[in-house]
Amino acid sequence: MELTPLIAVHMTAAITATAIGPVALWARMGSTQRPRLHRAFGYAWVTLMVITAISAIFIRDFTIPNIAGYTPIHLLVPFTLFGLFGAIAYMLRGDIARHRKTMQKVYIGACIVAGVFTLLPGRYLGRLLWTQLGLL
Repeated sequence: MELTPLIAVHMTAAITATAIGPVALWARMGSTQRPRLHRAFGYAWVTLMVITAISAIFIRDFTIPNIAGYTPIHLLVPFTLFGLFGAIAYMLRGDIARHRKTMQKVYIGACIVAGVFTLLPGRYLGRLLWTQLGLL
């Protein structure tokens, strides 16, 4: 596997989403609410996550256990898309508590958990990172 434009788009969207997600979550916490900041970073985060999920569908890996190139990490694609659209539906219905909880779960699952699995030594980006750090 090599760093193709598709993987570069996927990786850029995923890293950026992981970085700005906490800003969107933080902007609505605490005594000082920042709705404009929350909305701007929230829209950006959702857009980046949709790009990440859709691009992941086209990235296949035949070097680890897979089904037609789809590995277990691909199970996070429907989790991400259903979570995002569900959270938006909750927001439109005015169910802010469920919107918040769903967005937090999607961030943890799609950014943190997927990121950890992506950086395992046996995966492409994991090998790249750990080799560059001299640990592999």
